[in-house]
Amino acid sequence: MRSLFRKFKEGLSKSAQSIADATGGLFKRAKLDASSIEELEEALYSADFGYETTEEIVEETKEAYRKDKSLRGQDVAAIGAAVLKRVLDGSEGIIEYKKDRPTVVCLVGVNGSGKTTTTAKLGSQCKTDGRQVLVAACDTFRAAAIEQLKEWSNRLNLDIVSGERGADAAAVAFDAWQAAKSREKDTLIIDTAGRLHTKSNLMDELSKIRRVLQKHDETAPHYSLLVVDGSLGSNSIEQAKVFHEKFGLDGLIVTKLDGTSRGGSLVGIYRELKLPIFFLGFGEQPDDLQAYQIDNYVEAVFGMEDES
Repeated sequence: MRSLFRKFKEGLSKSAQSIADATGGLFKRAKLDASSIEELEEALYSADFGYETTEEIVEETKEAYRKDKSLRGQDVAAIGAAVLKRVLDGSEGIIEYKKDRPTVVCLVGVNGSGKTTTTAKLGSQCKTDGRQVLVAACDTFRAAAIEQLKEWSNRLNLDIVSGERGADAAAVAFDAWQAAKSREKDTLIIDTAGRLHTKSNLMDELSKIRRVLQKHDETAPHYSLLVVDGSLGSNSIEQAKVFHEKFGLDGLIVTKLDGTSRGGSLVGIYRELKLPIFFLGFGEQPDDLQAYQIDNYVEAVFGMEDES
């Protein structure tokens, strides 16, 4: 658990540092004053926690300060952590694998969110966990995406099914399911073309992929996960709403959190959509995709220490 927490802490260090900088190291102060609370409010907004969550933390801090003028910085961090854990209750997504057929995980999202690399990283993680994995390169719109997934698959020793650029993405998905079944794979991870959530013809292609998968298994895909670029912050909420409405989402994967100070954004996204978060991406290495855990996230973003 300690190494996993360290991964969260390192990945969210920019957000934690941004909060620390904006508050002048508030959480390490021996004693607060009234102006400290204003600094806290500004820092939480800059980290993109959103209006409601920021106000809840600030109001609970004000209430605690009214009762105890000797309130310390670490007390404020504890208040913030408690509020976040309450807001994020129920936000942990866990993949439950099928026993009698391939579990199909379909990754969707806009261009540049990190779907293709996330497909490979998730495949690697599943393989490490002892699963038999097949990945499918169904982003036939970009030749670079097919080559990228092939390169990752070679590097990580993952089985892959792919088509040529311009091929029917749904046909590739159909073939991939057949291959997963015949090769006795228990997990099929599908990379789809990046698409603007406002382009209806591209969204229709996702529906076609769903339909052909359901010719094999009427419950597939078992998990449709939206890959969201964490550096976009709360701007991701609108695209998530449209994907959920058009395709039906089971949850989120939030990537690129290592390069942004807006690590609070997933709080607003979850609060708005109530879609569970399955994984967080912190970098380019295969193990930089980590299963999302509320406690690790909250303690890392507030710069707290692991108590285990």
